[in-house]
Amino acid sequence: MIRAILVDDEPLALQLLTHKLAAFKEVQVIKTFTNSLHLLADVQVLSFNVAFLDISMPGIDGIDLANHLLGINPTIKIVFVSAYRDYAIQAFELNSIDYILKPLTNERLEKTITRLTQALPSVHVPHLESEKPLRIQCFQEFIVQYKQEVVKWKTIKIKELFAFFLTYHREWIHRDVLIETLWPDTEYAKAKIQLHTALSHLRKTLESLGFSKVIVFTNQSYSMKLSNFYCDALEMEQLVHQHTKAKEATIDSFEKSIRDYQGDYLELEGYDWSYTYAEHMKQQVTQLLHLMISYYRTQQDTTRIQSSLERLIQLDPYSEQALQQLLTHYLQQGKRTEAIKAYHNFKEKLIEELGISPSRSTNELFNRVLCDNV
Repeated sequence: MIRAILVDDEPLALQLLTHKLAAFKEVQVIKTFTNSLHLLADVQVLSFNVAFLDISMPGIDGIDLANHLLGINPTIKIVFVSAYRDYAIQAFELNSIDYILKPLTNERLEKTITRLTQALPSVHVPHLESEKPLRIQCFQEFIVQYKQEVVKWKTIKIKELFAFFLTYHREWIHRDVLIETLWPDTEYAKAKIQLHTALSHLRKTLESLGFSKVIVFTNQSYSMKLSNFYCDALEMEQLVHQHTKAKEATIDSFEKSIRDYQGDYLELEGYDWSYTYAEHMKQQVTQLLHLMISYYRTQQDTTRIQSSLERLIQLDPYSEQALQQLLTHYLQQGKRTEAIKAYHNFKEKLIEELGISPSRSTNELFNRVLCDNV
């Protein structure tokens, strides 16, 4: 599988290349960038083995960017895409696998893909999930494992501090925000000492696992920048961010991410500050399910359409839109009994918990079920 990132300061050029690469089943576009600095900020958390780089870009040009990437991981395959022939010699001095001139043609791109598929079998793809020693589960229960051993925390507050940093991974968090969030009822001076103590223990714990200097401090703010780890929630975020539709090459990743969602984000930890993010993650799950349903409809996979719709109802039992989709599916499959049961379960929940009845459109759809008239 070619897992590619694309970099070009012209958005239209990125869209065109993304569109053309979509025609190749062996290619998965992981992420696109219009700014080289943005890629360098994310490179440690991206899993890719090919980089398509424009050369003439402001700031860090494609040649320098390639040097940066190869310095981080020399196995990455570089494909330069340029409107100019002038840089070809420099490009091949970097041992790039190809140099494509704009405007792109499907025939020329096909040659590039062939070269890549021939070159990649012997390439070690970095940061595969199975190779990552640190694994973090955030859905339902917060569990951190290093080489399959559960990490033991000196105190529950240190564990919570790590969870907070992970939730805002790579973002800068002001010291006072940490104090107000994690020690809201503690006098400021004392809370500041407790924060520094917790930070010291957290750093020592991470260093014992081989992650040194990952928590940095500047301008009264902290940021945690982990790399080479797997996190179920961050994996889902990445999937939603990178894909506007599910494809054959990505559907297994979608399915795995949905299976990983065994409960709300940090549900069993009871952190007040995590509730907003938990709702955000529930929306991400919903979005993934909608993408999966659309894909399964193109494949006419009625079994997986039904299971995905039923999961939608589990996630949001008050959603009339989800219920209507499920009732329509049951109607199309001739599953009248299942449709009647789903409607009555939904109606009872609305009345008992919200004190309202189903909408007129939902009742009309249910009447169609009763008449068994699709």
